[in-house]
Amino acid sequence: MTTDERRAGVDLTNLDQPLSPEAGATKRDLIDYLDAVADRLLPVLAGRALTVLRALRGQAPFMQKNAPKYAPAWVRTVPVWAEASKREVHYAVCDDLRTLLWLANQRAVEYHPSLGLADNPRRPTHLVLDLDPPADDDFTAVVPVAHVVRQALADAGLSGSVKTSGAKGIHVFVPVDGTAAADDVAAATRALAARAEKLDPKRATTAFVVADRAGKVFVDSTRAGGATVVAAYSPRLRPGLPVSFPLAWSDLDSVCPGDFTIHTAIDALAGRDPWAEHMPHPQRLPDDLIEQGRAIPIARVAAMHEGKRRARARRDAPDA
Repeated sequence: MTTDERRAGVDLTNLDQPLSPEAGATKRDLIDYLDAVADRLLPVLAGRALTVLRALRGQAPFMQKNAPKYAPAWVRTVPVWAEASKREVHYAVCDDLRTLLWLANQRAVEYHPSLGLADNPRRPTHLVLDLDPPADDDFTAVVPVAHVVRQALADAGLSGSVKTSGAKGIHVFVPVDGTAAADDVAAATRALAARAEKLDPKRATTAFVVADRAGKVFVDSTRAGGATVVAAYSPRLRPGLPVSFPLAWSDLDSVCPGDFTIHTAIDALAGRDPWAEHMPHPQRLPDDLIEQGRAIPIARVAAMHEGKRRARARRDAPDA
């Protein structure tokens, strides 16, 4: 293995290789971008269990939770019990530029931190609503629903920040003060999604099953608990390598996700850190919001039960 370059104590290799056939970027492009935004990205990643999407040559991209055993000793890891798989997962924690560049050299393209800090994972620092359009290229449908979500937040005495997902939708982040446990934050998320749907039922839906959405924007309340959400400023492994880009609410109507890629985002930032600038102070979640959400079924669980009910109905139906 030949070292092409050395930065922050990290040997960088094969820098001129493409990341993927569709990315339109090399590994050098990725590392240059992450190096340039590190002062903005690292505060979003620091102290959190990190899942990355890696794009290795000759392999399908994959999400990596466990830090590889060959990681240098200076890459901090944190053990987290995974209830679903009944095992301990050792996540990397990206606290510094050296770790970020090492991950990038491993062809880690996307960065998905946990919503809670590694030392207190059951106390999320943010509530998140993920808005998905009815079609991949229909970002214009998501924008008015984002404004509806903002209204639902304001009606509850809350405020949040917004960013493109870097894919096809929008993420709304609400910083919370740590007094609510993960289950209560999840309940409040469900309540806010339901309130947004009620404010504009012609555009917004909380239907988890795609076939039930009737061409509406999905207000996804499932980014809670142990879920991760792609970080602000993280690239996405999609054509052109777009970036999850923070915006002012007033800018939503005049942009599209393709405006922000690893090739254009630095100029668009113009030396600013809009994610830090626009993020409100941590807020206490209202008790009535949590109570309302406790009565709303978890979307994935409700969808699973509904799927079983429909399957039974089909089996029991008489032959046509």
